[in-house]
Amino acid sequence: MGFRIGPLKRPGIYQQPRMNPDKAGWLEEYLTFRKGMLKDYQADKNKAAHPEQALYRIIQPTGLMYGQSITVLGHPESSKWSEKNRLKILLAESLIGSSILFYDSPIKNDADLSVIIKQTVESIGNFYHHVFPELTTPVNKWFGKKKNPMEAAEQILEKRIERSSTHANNFWTNFFHNSLLFLDIYIFGQWIHTQGDRVVSDFFKYQREELRFSVVKIIASAAHANHIIEFEERKLLEYFLQSADLSNEKKKEAREILDQGVQIEGVDLPTNNSWILKKYYLEMASLTIWADKKVKSEEREYLIRLTKHLGFSPDEMSNSLIALEGFVLQNWGELEHLQEKNAFQEVSNEFIELVAQVIEINKHRLIQEAKNNRELMVLVRQAQKDELNQEEKDRMQALILTILKAIPNFLVVSLPERFLTLPVIMKILPKDFFAEVLN
Repeated sequence: MGFRIGPLKRPGIYQQPRMNPDKAGWLEEYLTFRKGMLKDYQADKNKAAHPEQALYRIIQPTGLMYGQSITVLGHPESSKWSEKNRLKILLAESLIGSSILFYDSPIKNDADLSVIIKQTVESIGNFYHHVFPELTTPVNKWFGKKKNPMEAAEQILEKRIERSSTHANNFWTNFFHNSLLFLDIYIFGQWIHTQGDRVVSDFFKYQREELRFSVVKIIASAAHANHIIEFEERKLLEYFLQSADLSNEKKKEAREILDQGVQIEGVDLPTNNSWILKKYYLEMASLTIWADKKVKSEEREYLIRLTKHLGFSPDEMSNSLIALEGFVLQNWGELEHLQEKNAFQEVSNEFIELVAQVIEINKHRLIQEAKNNRELMVLVRQAQKDELNQEEKDRMQALILTILKAIPNFLVVSLPERFLTLPVIMKILPKDFFAEVLN
């Protein structure tokens, strides 16, 4: 078609008021910043087949599921914050977002949203007090004055992250240390709809340990998929046990499981058939396998069997790999431990191949979407005759990314827009795509 495409420019960053996550009052400042955007959560909920899918689409790109904190949902200063501060703000955002997404009634105005946020902030302190009693903080400040719910939530979130985070600038260390934060969000989503009495609290404390133990089994079964546990893998598994906070009895059993492995059938499935929890299991297993940045044939076969055991279709495995690899490619510059040229090439090649397969299956839908987009059609015709200027290339990139989101797979999986430059997009589209669009 005569496209001549060079490197594309990144969009500029808008300005927002400063906030200091190290000082008291950070939670209220952050919620003031996010208030307008939190209303969009209900729109995300309406697009998804289930609120859990909407929650996944919001949390997954932030890296929180993988123990990372790459960026904090659009805040322009988040790159300047420490790992600990980004994690605690992401955890707060995710707990509140979960509450909004699973709220039964529509949010009609700012007043409705304020009520939900207030109730959720109050619930955060109660939740950790009852389900994570080791994190309990005094209810009174100096001179006996009682803390308000915002202050209590701030302090308990600070303590939760302090207990979890290693502050290490290493993808895999952070993954095995911090990825259990996701279970806080999952359990909180169930707990918030209860009365929180002692019996209920005991149940959720039991569930907390059992879910963490299930993740031990997932990691052990994945690590043993090729029947070999390398020294580096064993070291990372030890990091995980340090943060799992299991009872002594469970910790002893966990070490035996990590040494001996466990069959897929021995991995406990969520009793309520939770989609996002099973998705978390699948992606924890995928990342454990991917720790050496190579997925061997027997390891891929293991993922296929695990996908089936979880009750997922083969598409879910592809979607999870696309999500994981897309996250890594989108944030390669920030993930210091992964900055190896050959590793980047391996990941990008596999990602391009996976996305290209999804697009090929949905080719006719995509062609129709392109034909219905008048602005894109103008640019495609123009590109046949002359080289596009930079602004036109940027616009074409944005328009193609928009029509790609019409593919059902990408309603849940976020595409790495920073990685998907126009030259890369040309690699993933079928060779005859534009010819068929103009036909």
